[in-house]
Amino acid sequence: MRTAPRGRAKDVIIPAKPPVSFFSSRSPVLDLFQGQLDYAEHIRRDSEVVLLFFYAPWCGQSIAARAEIEQAASRLSDQVLFVAINCWWNQGKCRKQKHFFYFPVIYLYHRSFGPIEYKGPMSAVYIEKFVRRVMKPVLYIPSQSELLDFLSNYEPGVLGYFEFNGSPQPPGYLTFFTSALHSLKKDYLGTVRFGVITNKHLAKLVSLVHSGSVYLHRHFNTSLVFPREVINYTAENIYKWALENRETLLRWLRPHGGKSLLLNNELKKGPALFVFIPFNPLAESHPLIDEITEVALEYNNCHGDQVVERLLQHLRRVDTPVFKSLAPEPPARLPDPPLITASPCCNTVVLPRWHSISRTHNVCELCVNQTAGSLRPSSVSVPQCSFFEMAAALDSFYLKEQTFYHVASDSIECSNFLSFYSPFSYYTACCRTINRGVAGFIDSEQGVFETPPIAFSSLEKKCEVESLGSVPHIEENRYLFPELEANSSSFTGLSCRTNKTLNIYLLDSNLFWLYAERLGAPSAARVKEFAAIVDVKEESHYILDPNQALMKFTLESFIQNFSILYSPLKRHLIGSDSAQFTSQRLITEVTTDTFWEVVLQKQDVLLLYYAQWCGFCPALNHVFIQLARLLPSDTFTVARIDVSQNDLPWEFMVDRLPTVLFFPCNRKDLSVKYPEDLPITLPNLLRFILHHSDPASAPGNLAGPPTAECLQSEAVLQQGHIAHLEREVRKLRAEIGALQRAQTQVEARLASARRDEHRLLRQQHALERQHDLLRLHSEQLRALYEQKTRELDEVARRLQELADASQTLLTENTWLKILVATMERKLEGRDGADERLPPSKARSEHPEPPGAPRLPTSTPPPANVSSTLASEKSPENRTD
Repeated sequence: MRTAPRGRAKDVIIPAKPPVSFFSSRSPVLDLFQGQLDYAEHIRRDSEVVLLFFYAPWCGQSIAARAEIEQAASRLSDQVLFVAINCWWNQGKCRKQKHFFYFPVIYLYHRSFGPIEYKGPMSAVYIEKFVRRVMKPVLYIPSQSELLDFLSNYEPGVLGYFEFNGSPQPPGYLTFFTSALHSLKKDYLGTVRFGVITNKHLAKLVSLVHSGSVYLHRHFNTSLVFPREVINYTAENIYKWALENRETLLRWLRPHGGKSLLLNNELKKGPALFVFIPFNPLAESHPLIDEITEVALEYNNCHGDQVVERLLQHLRRVDTPVFKSLAPEPPARLPDPPLITASPCCNTVVLPRWHSISRTHNVCELCVNQTAGSLRPSSVSVPQCSFFEMAAALDSFYLKEQTFYHVASDSIECSNFLSFYSPFSYYTACCRTINRGVAGFIDSEQGVFETPPIAFSSLEKKCEVESLGSVPHIEENRYLFPELEANSSSFTGLSCRTNKTLNIYLLDSNLFWLYAERLGAPSAARVKEFAAIVDVKEESHYILDPNQALMKFTLESFIQNFSILYSPLKRHLIGSDSAQFTSQRLITEVTTDTFWEVVLQKQDVLLLYYAQWCGFCPALNHVFIQLARLLPSDTFTVARIDVSQNDLPWEFMVDRLPTVLFFPCNRKDLSVKYPEDLPITLPNLLRFILHHSDPASAPGNLAGPPTAECLQSEAVLQQGHIAHLEREVRKLRAEIGALQRAQTQVEARLASARRDEHRLLRQQHALERQHDLLRLHSEQLRALYEQKTRELDEVARRLQELADASQTLLTENTWLKILVATMERKLEGRDGADERLPPSKARSEHPEPPGAPRLPTSTPPPANVSSTLASEKSPENRTD
């Protein structure tokens, strides 16, 4: 028996532990933890809807999804059979028959149809919603209101008309039902919705006359009826036809968390509007999604389609008369926008750059209120205002502008101010950033702003209380006055009037808020609502002000401001967290937030652009550290910025790394870039800084001749700089001497190391030769060992043969002993008989010698006696 050589441990294989239950015994989920796939198939045939949860006990995602599956099962266990199968145990049938590349895997079966794999988020609400869609893949539409709900949804819809009067299962209904299941099987998001109409009057509204007809609703293109005469009426064909001809208004994005090209593929299509909203799939209504759908419908309604207008009225919950048909009609020509004339008592004020309010707004609208009582503005006839009255309002506004600034924000702000020297009760001031392409303030002289329903400031509420005879203003709530909706015509069909058409995407902020934070959303937002526009082609993205509520009006303004030629939106800059460094730090780390603070300070600033992935940048660290030590920190700042983590305005971006920019003191507009063809060394940097920081080259010195005091102070300053530089030069010389001495020592050590290296090389060659000899000797010994092993095997074989022969002889010897003993007893018995017999008989019984003559009448001795005696006399059978 051959054993393992010494020093090598034996392979020890521990068998896998038997599986244990993954779900608790009280769980509504049937846990087949031994992988009994055959039993799962058996019980599946007896249930209408079954969910199979394939898991691996060690998988972290399976463990995380366990609680979500139990939560969904607790709500649906009376209608759906939930079965969990351990598909990792090597003795189970699931592991032997299924080969999954990831865990967990969820399969659903609707009777004999399946499997329908669920690939959505592992959240209880999403799983339950998908299971309910499988349970009820077709939505029953009994009334006109529900028909409008179905058609106004952002997801494409397929309607089937079937008459159930004559038959409980009309022809084609089962095929239509199966096509809905095919839709869920192919697209786990369920983007195509299927509905059934049984009322012929409702069917006529969508141009369905014959039972079994299928209708695909599209908002902007012509809706289609399934061509049964061209395409076979099968479940697969119905789904493919709907998928190929569908029209996508909004699209949900649900990244799975792994490496994916999902966002990249969508962003390559053009500018994208990402809307993050908290979404509950099980909610009966989604008002915010309805508003976003309304925005998308108006944005893409280029031809003023009447069907779209009816659906928009339904989304706005406006009572509309019963219509005769929802079939598409020829597009009507949009009416010309009404001419907006300036209000007689309003004046537009364009704020100058120095004005304090211009930091957040650049246009204000002043309107003098000459009404009293509780009349509505729409029914008030506003008289003409004189120039002096408007001048008084303007003077009052500029006197109160500081008070207004404290309550202003980036959104539209309206405040009512009492005018103590005006003949009117008060006037209204509304300020915001101008939207040139949307409102057209300067060109059209529009006199009224549209504002969302925002809460008034404390100052506004105080003014309203003191002015008992005030009139409700248009700015308070735009939805109270339908006539203002006429101004929304500039947004209708905007996608066809701009070269920056947006694709709108929805993301669930409960699951993907991390993406919103990376785009600029606050991490500690109370309400997780956020909107951002990403334009990959322009390498820019813009965000909706987080202080504004996410609603229809703000989204429309956001899209309009992006779509116009000279967009007032500011590119959002992403920056890393501002680090708090100590004052002793030599190099200042600059971020997006601290860029202006550092660069615009009253010092000379040398800024290094670098990135973590830049291989050449770390080689310059020692150069800038020495530079920061040489130059005084009270008049010079050495800074750096990681451009891979911090965005800057386009005028400060660079096209290569590393790059050095110099911002002179008091002349920041004359920043200089370090020459690209010049090596970045300490002497070159010093010459570059001294050349561009020379006060003589400053434009301010050209204004007049310098005074004696200025020259004296400048000379003192220069002397201080010279003394400082001389001290630094002496330090550098001392360091150079120390470095030279260290260099000599290092060279001596290097020479010794080289000698040691040569000696070690010679030893290495000698060892290699010895190694070759030992290897040859080892091969000879191995051959000798194999030869001796073969000889020993041969000797062992022969010894084994001898042992076997000896064993046989021993057995035969035992039998011979017994035979000899028997013969001796017989011979003894015969000897006794011979003594009693006559001599002649006794003589005849004794054998004659071999050579003795035999008488003719004598008889030969028995053969057995002679053979026995011969064997006893044989020397080969003798035993010691």
